[in-house]
Amino acid sequence: MEKKRPPLFRYTRRYGIVAAVLIVLVFNLLYVREPHRHAVPYGELKRLIQLPGVEVKSLKVGPHEIQSEIVFNDRTLAVKGLDELPEGVAHLRTNRQGVEQDTTFFPLLNQFVPHFEAEPEKSPVAVAVSWVYATVMFGVAALALVFLVRWYTNNGAGGLGFGRGRHRLYEVTDKTATFKDVAGIDEAKAELQEVVDFLQNPQRYTKFGGRIPKGVLLVGPPGTGKTLLAKSVAGEAGVPFLNMSGSDFVEMFVGVGASRVRDLFREATAKAPCIIFIDELDAMGRSRSGQGFGSHEEREQTLNQLLVEMDGFDSNAGVILMAATNRPEVLDAALLRPGRFDRTVVVDRPDMDGREAIMRVHLTKVKELGHIDLKKIARLTPGCVGADLANIVNEAVLLAARRDADRVDMRDFVEAIERGAVGLERKSRIMRPEEKTRIAVHEAGHALVACAVEHSDPVHKVSIIPRGLAGGYVLQRPDSDRLLMTRLELEARIKVALGGTIAEEVCLHEISTGATSDLNLANNLAAQMVREYGMSRLGRIYLGEAGSAFLPNGAPGEGARACSEQTAREIDLEIRAIISACLFEVRTVLEKGKLSLEAVAKRLIDKEVLEDRELLELLEDNDFAISPAARESLSQHRRLEETGDMIKRLGG
Repeated sequence: MEKKRPPLFRYTRRYGIVAAVLIVLVFNLLYVREPHRHAVPYGELKRLIQLPGVEVKSLKVGPHEIQSEIVFNDRTLAVKGLDELPEGVAHLRTNRQGVEQDTTFFPLLNQFVPHFEAEPEKSPVAVAVSWVYATVMFGVAALALVFLVRWYTNNGAGGLGFGRGRHRLYEVTDKTATFKDVAGIDEAKAELQEVVDFLQNPQRYTKFGGRIPKGVLLVGPPGTGKTLLAKSVAGEAGVPFLNMSGSDFVEMFVGVGASRVRDLFREATAKAPCIIFIDELDAMGRSRSGQGFGSHEEREQTLNQLLVEMDGFDSNAGVILMAATNRPEVLDAALLRPGRFDRTVVVDRPDMDGREAIMRVHLTKVKELGHIDLKKIARLTPGCVGADLANIVNEAVLLAARRDADRVDMRDFVEAIERGAVGLERKSRIMRPEEKTRIAVHEAGHALVACAVEHSDPVHKVSIIPRGLAGGYVLQRPDSDRLLMTRLELEARIKVALGGTIAEEVCLHEISTGATSDLNLANNLAAQMVREYGMSRLGRIYLGEAGSAFLPNGAPGEGARACSEQTAREIDLEIRAIISACLFEVRTVLEKGKLSLEAVAKRLIDKEVLEDRELLELLEDNDFAISPAARESLSQHRRLEETGDMIKRLGG
C-alpha cells in the first residue's frame, strides 16, 4: 500500500503552518511595524509639551492642523530602526480648533504618555518590553516560514522541489490485487504471466542469456482494467509498485519533467525488483513534431529523458516498466521500438463470458445477495467494460438500500443497467395526455420495426416513463457479441431509429421534435456506411477520420479527409439515398400494421412498461408479421415457462 500519513494530521499540519504564518505577519504588521493611530485633542498636546525633559524640535502651524516633532532628551526610549526615525522622536498632529484628529506616535508611545508626569521612571522599562514582543514575533514568523519552505521542498510542491518525483509507492500487502481479482481478460493475463515469472525467478531466463522485455505497453479502451492489471502483476510477483501519471511529468518550467523521470528511475533501481507503471502515457509520449520550440519543448525534453532512462537501465536489473494508453497511434516511434516498449498487450472489451466472470468477482463483495441471473446480466450489458460493470453492481446495492430491502436481487440489477443505459427515472415529470399519447405511439413505432425487421437486435423492454433526457425508450440488446456488422444490420438500426417519427406520421398525421436524436443516429450510421465502410455506390473508399481504434470517433464529417466538391456532393446524395430507402420500408411496415401499432400504443398508455414477451404476444394476437428471430424468442419464453411449471409440479 501507499506510504502516507493520516489525512487529518497531514492537512492539520499543512494549513496550521500557513495560518500561523499569516497570524504572525498580521500581528507584526499591526502592532510592530505600523504605528498606532490615536485621537489627541489640542489640550493634550499642550500638556505633553510642558512635561519635564521634553523639547519641541519643530512646530508647524497650518490653516487646519498643527504638526509638531518632539524629542524626549532625558529618557531612553527603545525606538531604533522603526521607520528610520531618530531615537526618541514622535510626530504629533492635531486639529487647530481643538477637535480630535489622528495623531501618529511611535509604537506604544501613546500608552505611556500619561505616566510621564506621575511615574516617569517606568517609561523606559515599558517601551523596552515592546521590543521584546517585536523580537519574539519576528522569530516566530521566521521559524514558521522555515518550516513551511522545508515542507514544500520535501513534498515537491514548491520552487525548490519541482524536480522531485510525484510517484506513489505501493508495497505488497494482503490486500494487494492479484490475478484472482482480474477477470474477463484471460489473454492479457497470460501475456503478463511471463513478466511475473521473471520477477519471481529471474535466473530461469538469465542462465540461457535471455532477457525479459524492458517495457510492456497496455492498450485498450478506457475502463477495461489496465491499471488493475499492472497492480495485479506487482501483487502476483510480490514486488513494489511505483505508480505515476503521464501528466505528472510535464510542468510549465523546462527541465522539471526530465528531473522527475530521473528521480523515478533512481528510486525504482534502489527498490529493484519492482514495477514502474505510467498511466496515460500519451500525455508525455506523443510523437515529436521536430520543431523543438514553443509549448512542446518541455514535453519533448521529458520524452527524451524517458527514452534515455529506458535505454540506460539493464533489463536484468529487475525493473519492469509498464504503461497504459488508449491512443497508441499518437505515441512516438522511438518508444515502441524493440528495447523499450517491445511488447504490446491489448486489453479489449470483455465478451459475454468475460462480463459474466467480471460480475462474479464483483458480486463476492456484496452482502445479502439474492438470486442473480449472471447470464442475463451479461446479455444486457454488451460493450460494457469492467468499470461499467463495477458501477452497475454498486448502483444495484444502492437501489436495494434505498428501497430498504433485505437483500440485493435481480430487479435491482436490471434497474441499474437501465439507469446506466438511458438515465435516471424522472417520476416527478407530469405529461399532458396528448404528449403521453404521442410518446406511446413513437416508442411503439420503434418496437414494431425492431420486431419486424430481420437482423435487428431483440427488444427487451418498451417504456414511456421519462428517463434522462428521453420521454420514453426501447431497450434493445443483442443475444451475442458482435465483432463485425454487415450492411443489413446497419440498415436495420437505421430503420429502427426512423420507426418513431414514421409512427407519428401514420397514426397522428403530424410529426414532433421528439425524433431529433433518432434522426441524428440514422444520419451518422448512413454517413459511416458511405465514408468509412465502403457500403455505397462510391465504391471501396475511405473518407472518414483516422482516429483511435479504442476511442469513439467524433461525428462523421468532423476532421474527415479532404475531398473535392463533386465527391462531397456524391457523398451527400448517397447518404440521402440510404435514408430514403429505409424510410420507404419502415412506412410500408407500419402502414400495414397500423392496428397493431395502435394496440401497442394503447397498452403502453395503460401500463407504461411492456416486457419483451408481453409485446411479442400482443403483436401475435393482432396478426403482426414479426421476424423469425422474434418468433424464436417468443417460443423460447414459452418453453422456459413450461419447464418451470413442470418443475413446480414435480416438486409438489
